Amino acid sequence: MGKKLYVGNMSYDVDNSTLEQMFAPHGTVESAQVITDRMTGRCKGFALVEMAENDAAQRAITELNGK
Repeated sequence: MGKKLYVGNMSYDVDNSTLEQMFAPHGTVESAQVITDRMTGRCKGFALVEMAENDAAQRAITELNGK
């Protein structure tokens, strides 16, 4: 069973594809969704990433924390 991760304090330039590429080296990414403002379409500075396995999610957390 996978794990959904909150990714905060992101650059406003990040899109879904970039986010997925960032997490892919750590395991299978089920979904990567940058949360955007409905009015402007601009990134709100956070996202949700779902990893296929808990171990992959933990590796991503460890490696990407603070990046």
